[in-house]
Amino acid sequence: LEQQQQQQQQATTTLEIESDEDTFDYSKRSQWLRAAVLGANDGLVSTASIMMGVGAVKHDIKAMILSGFAGLVAGACSMAIGEFVSVYSQLDIEVAQRKREKERGQRRVRDPEEDTNEEKESLPNPLQAAAASALAFSVGAMVPLLAASFIREYKVRLGVIVAAVTFALVVFGWLGAVLGKAPVLRSALRVLFGGWMAMAITFGLTKLIGSSAL
Repeated sequence: LEQQQQQQQQATTTLEIESDEDTFDYSKRSQWLRAAVLGANDGLVSTASIMMGVGAVKHDIKAMILSGFAGLVAGACSMAIGEFVSVYSQLDIEVAQRKREKERGQRRVRDPEEDTNEEKESLPNPLQAAAASALAFSVGAMVPLLAASFIREYKVRLGVIVAAVTFALVVFGWLGAVLGKAPVLRSALRVLFGGWMAMAITFGLTKLIGSSAL
């Protein structure tokens, strides 16, 4: 009887551990996905705002496309460098902490090779984080660029950019809310109005400065 109880306890413990691991893996994946969505939203809003600002004073399609492309490259590089520096700092902190734990004998090594592999897998990868940030930003930035690339008429071009960005903002807001387990409608509207405000403010201020010949 005691042996059966011990087996049941072991089985229960194993299920709990597996459940915790599954939850941890899902949480980890959702954090990466949410960061990617936020990066894409950043690329979308910043690039669209730059293009709208240039479009306020320059009706030429070439000027808008070049400014948007410059914003895409500059933003992707900035995101990649910032993420690389941030994750590398986190990596240095974790490595230093693990060295201190080993020196104090607080870490229990079951198998040296297995422990080394687990450490490598659990440590953050700065290059991977930088590449993911740059890619996410670029994906978002491509929305207004593609929307404006083949439209010569100035007013139609602006309307298509706004429409494409509006649709993308709703999608990104919905994804961010789902991954962050937040109210979907409220989050989507917040992202949408934030993007609209960014484009409107950039357009208005650039128009004001351009009309005053500064």
